[in-house]
Amino acid sequence: MLTKIQTLNTEFLQAIENIKDQKQLEDLRIVYLSRNGSIASLFEELKNVPKEEKPLLGKELNRLRNLAEEKFAEKKSEFEKLLTKKSQQIDLTLPGRKVELGHKHLLTQTLDEIKSIFKGLGFSIFEGPELESDYYNFEALNFPADHPARDMQDTFFVNKNFLLRTHTSPVQVRLMEKLQPPLRAIMPGKVYRNEAISSRSHCMFHQVEGLCVDTDITFAELKGTLVAFTKQFYGKDLNYRFRPSFFPFTEPSAEMDITCFLCKGKGCRVCKHSGWLEILGCGMVDPNVFDYAKYDNEKYTGYAFGMGIERTAMLKYGITDIRTFFENDVRFLKQF
Repeated sequence: MLTKIQTLNTEFLQAIENIKDQKQLEDLRIVYLSRNGSIASLFEELKNVPKEEKPLLGKELNRLRNLAEEKFAEKKSEFEKLLTKKSQQIDLTLPGRKVELGHKHLLTQTLDEIKSIFKGLGFSIFEGPELESDYYNFEALNFPADHPARDMQDTFFVNKNFLLRTHTSPVQVRLMEKLQPPLRAIMPGKVYRNEAISSRSHCMFHQVEGLCVDTDITFAELKGTLVAFTKQFYGKDLNYRFRPSFFPFTEPSAEMDITCFLCKGKGCRVCKHSGWLEILGCGMVDPNVFDYAKYDNEKYTGYAFGMGIERTAMLKYGITDIRTFFENDVRFLKQF
């Protein structure tokens, strides 16, 4: 029995020295240290040896088992350290990782371009609160009390007197309350409408409102300003037209169309086969609005205009679904 223990001890030490990887180490554990391994078998044989020999043989068997477990643990730790070291090494032969820089969202790019053009035309930039009062959003802009835009179907009311602004026009009134003419400004920002979300409409979008007030301002100046903007933003080759329209805070009012740059005026699905695309609404400021701002409507005249940023970007870049702007699809964002 003692000879078997000594032989097994020699075999184990030789075997563990020749181990090259973790798989071989696990195989060695199964042969020597498992429940059915060689060392466990010797402990079974110990039951059959004479009583007087058991203390010595038991001591040697325990020494063999402890030695085997210690050597196994050392070898296992050695492999784990080697594996950790390899995982931390940098392979200088690998190609470098491309660092992709972020960029502005398409709506921000469009808004920045619009701001830049109007700043070049002499306009300042002002902003106002998105939570607005009924007075500034409707009443001071000459909306009658029974106007449909006051209905809950169109407006997000917070309470009886406050709402999420439905357009950036309230900033016009706030601006006129603070400044005396002459003034020339644009007012960009988010607006909110209680509408069903679809490919052509959304409950939240962006607008740019424009206002110019001075003595002797005419509709011809309004047209000249908007034509100058349109040709810089959309291109010089496009035709344009102004159509009569209605807005409570301007009189006379008009809408501006440009020839569809997708079909070149021939008619397509985007322009509803008319050959024209509506880009903004405009008009001369109604004298009643000047009264709210305490401007002398006999002395001063002015014009105002407004456009949606999403619609403007959709027209320029051929985007057919407004929801695309808000989905954060990386494939879409990388195109711009």
